[in-house]
Amino acid sequence: MRVRVDAESGASAAHLDGGSTIAIPYFAWFARLVVWVVARRVLVDAATRLRAGASGEPVPPPRHHRTLVPSSFTADQASRLAVLSAVAAVSSFGSALFTQNGDAVTRSFDRSDAALGDALAFARIGILVTLVAASLADRFGRRRMILIGLAGLCAANALAAAAPSFEVFTVSQVLTRAFSNATFAITALAVVEDAPEGARAFSFSIFGLGLGLGFGATVFLLPVNDLGDETWRIAFALSAATVVVLVSFARRLRETIRFERLVSRPRLSAWARLLEPFDRRYGGRFIILGMVGFLVNLFSAPSSQLTNRYLTRTHDFSNAQVALLRGVTAGVPGVVGVVLAGRVAESRGRRLVIFGGLLVATIFQVTFFLGSGALLWIMPTVSIIAAAFAGIGLGTTNNELFPTEARGTSNGFLLVCGVAGAALGLLLAPRLKDAAGGLGPAIALLGGAPLVAAFFLVPRLPETRARRLDEISPSEV
Repeated sequence: MRVRVDAESGASAAHLDGGSTIAIPYFAWFARLVVWVVARRVLVDAATRLRAGASGEPVPPPRHHRTLVPSSFTADQASRLAVLSAVAAVSSFGSALFTQNGDAVTRSFDRSDAALGDALAFARIGILVTLVAASLADRFGRRRMILIGLAGLCAANALAAAAPSFEVFTVSQVLTRAFSNATFAITALAVVEDAPEGARAFSFSIFGLGLGLGFGATVFLLPVNDLGDETWRIAFALSAATVVVLVSFARRLRETIRFERLVSRPRLSAWARLLEPFDRRYGGRFIILGMVGFLVNLFSAPSSQLTNRYLTRTHDFSNAQVALLRGVTAGVPGVVGVVLAGRVAESRGRRLVIFGGLLVATIFQVTFFLGSGALLWIMPTVSIIAAAFAGIGLGTTNNELFPTEARGTSNGFLLVCGVAGAALGLLLAPRLKDAAGGLGPAIALLGGAPLVAAFFLVPRLPETRARRLDEISPSEV
């Protein structure tokens, strides 16, 4: 805050001004909005106290302003977070295209629900590449592997846009899933590593906004599929075209400070890095998180990736109507959920956020798949907010509970657990629909899995709120 006092004819006029000189790449518009909101509150409070003092009235104490940001960010930390969030947006856009366009793709190639589920499940084989890439991030650094992952994602979706058959398209999505998951995992750990102490969950929530922005772009493009049988290829071509931003990312993306410190120490062998998440100190944490990831994805994968198919086939939605529903129920509510989740996780703890998020999100999403009419709009609105809480809590915890030298490897193995659950869920849901009475009830049957995780596994996780990262997961090299 800046104060300027002008004295005129025995009177003084005070001018208050506030703002920030921190330059934020890619998201300057968002930063300016946050600064405007915060500065306005601070200046109004300062003016009130100044007037009281000038008039001889008791001066009220400074008000504590609850802002979006729970801890101070340096200019370097803010810039790093903005770049990583931009990476998240680009990779999320490329990876979510199959989820959003799966129905249009299968119609184009004349394939069934089971074929779509099989393709979505088969694409998870790419997790093997993800595991290798994530482990290499512990050897060669976060920056290099993020850029390689983005380049691979763009190339894979270029192949998808030109795919002459469903088989070729499916292979392209194996590669897309491999490179996108690797990019997500490594970018997520970079966010946590570079975050200020006391703002790791908040930083992860900003990263989550980047993911949501990319996902929202795929929903925005859905109406294009109503223009023709092959117009789904446009979205994949746009993803391939995002390769042009790689030059900008390469210029702005920097290695994490924690990894740079690690480089000067003795290196673990490749075998030691692979075993680190399973050793006596960290093995128990890994087992709990791995089981949670498996059970949550057993329901969330078919829930998210077969929703469009469910809406078009069961409720006769057009692609434009699906886009409208997704936009209304996941757009603003998703942003609100992500922002609130970061704040609550910092103030109330990760376990509470994960437990409450899983419980509410699962119950409301199950109701969505069993309902109709207004429930199709109300249930997912609440569910997306709660899911944001669970996602921010779990994503932050996954990266806090393992040391720097094995954080990429542990993330890779946790992704394997989650992908195994997702693949099983995608295989089961289409095959249960006849016995369950439809695709919606079949997906709803899988909703018991995340409830088991919430009640029996989440309470066993270590609480990391208000603890330093090096205290939670000290380096062993």
